[in-house]
Amino acid sequence: MLRRHLRQSMAGRRLGRQGRPHPFEPPGRGAAVTIVANPDGVIAPLSFKELLESWCETAAEPRTATQYVVRLPIDDAARLSALAEMFPGRTAEQLITDLLGIALAEIATAMPYVPGKKVISTDEQGDPVYEDTGLTPRFVDLTRRNRKKLEAELPQGT
Repeated sequence: MLRRHLRQSMAGRRLGRQGRPHPFEPPGRGAAVTIVANPDGVIAPLSFKELLESWCETAAEPRTATQYVVRLPIDDAARLSALAEMFPGRTAEQLITDLLGIALAEIATAMPYVPGKKVISTDEQGDPVYEDTGLTPRFVDLTRRNRKKLEAELPQGT
């Protein structure tokens, strides 16, 4: 498999339940993450095993101006500390950022397609494709809105 770094979300180009690209389009800027291009050119999110390999090979990218402070459950903090010891080139912040990126990509793709009443196109067989009335459209809109707000907070030139 070909590994490369792109400045986008782990979600990559996903296919929805109707065989079309998933409507969640990941942002083009932000923290760099590793994605995998399969031999057929389909971009898929990393598995945790591949993420571990990536941590061994790569450096982290700049972050947003916003900081998020969380208190972890003891077991999660212990696992995070173990990863930080295993990969001394990675800070706890970098590890959390990578893990959270994968989790957010997975939740975006796990949101079920809920067909609405409005036909928005037809598929290759001529069957109607209905608008998604599930969580995904709102998630996509809110993601885009918040992305614009976060980009405005970044210092100029980043």
